[in-house]
Amino acid sequence: MLNIRCCAVVAAVALPCSAAPGQTPVVDHHQHISSPANSDAGGTPPGRRLPSSAQALVASLDSAGIRRAVVLSVAYQWAGYSRTTDNEYEKLRGENDWTAQQTAQYPDRLVAICSVNPLRSYAVEEIARCARDPRLRTGLKLHFGNSDVDVHDTAQVMQLQRVFRAADAHRMAIIAHVHANFNKGRPYGAAEARILLEKILPSAPNVTVQIAHLAGAGGYDKGTDAASAVYADAIAAHDPRTAHLYFDVSGISGIEAMEPDRKERLVRRMRQIGFDRLLYGSDGAVPGFGPREYWASLKTLPLTPSELRSLATNVAPYLR
Repeated sequence: MLNIRCCAVVAAVALPCSAAPGQTPVVDHHQHISSPANSDAGGTPPGRRLPSSAQALVASLDSAGIRRAVVLSVAYQWAGYSRTTDNEYEKLRGENDWTAQQTAQYPDRLVAICSVNPLRSYAVEEIARCARDPRLRTGLKLHFGNSDVDVHDTAQVMQLQRVFRAADAHRMAIIAHVHANFNKGRPYGAAEARILLEKILPSAPNVTVQIAHLAGAGGYDKGTDAASAVYADAIAAHDPRTAHLYFDVSGISGIEAMEPDRKERLVRRMRQIGFDRLLYGSDGAVPGFGPREYWASLKTLPLTPSELRSLATNVAPYLR
């Protein structure tokens, strides 16, 4: 069970002996920081920038009363579909190392996760390098949208299989934003989820695979619901390919403003997946909206006290 309660100790952090219905999450499983160089290269305006240091991120966590966070490197952005980067691998590697250096300042609070564009020829090499670094070996972050992954491309699926096998061989958890690229109009829904389930997940049978944003990309549209239904049905059928499959609920925008029937649909899908597989995450903190505000928005969903408690206290296997 993921739900750790009653004075369990996870990575040297004692969890509370009881969880009030609206308590603060014990771990934020989906956070980011970005080097100033990366934010500059991406042309990100000041009001939308991710924290530029671990210190700034910790301050945001403190404001929410959250003790720990999983910090997913945004190194993959240097190799994103919309950028042309000189010395790309060098800069991607540098962003991973910068993230490791920053999080190492708070070893009892922050865990760094390496990232790559999985389609690059150097992806497996960078995974192996990260696996040798004690600061980065916990896991691998992939972003299908930013990397413009097309799971209908056979060659790309074969490369993804190599990447998943490499992470599995190094016992690195995989945290993946699997929603397809919006700007290029890539299809996304049940068909794409079945490809991931049938052709890609089997390449990492031994490690946690955490699908980000409840299988979405910032909202909860029909494609996201259809994709998450594929995984939920597989879980209900005890499909062995879902044995280590989890979902974070980060980055679902506009929850508090959703119409009631949409909120109910979202909660029904969460219940079908099972709250023992759901992890709290808030996505990158930006000015005016961070983990404190996101947790407040999640509490506007029609969840029971027990369900909220599970979200607050669940801890991913790779942190135990």
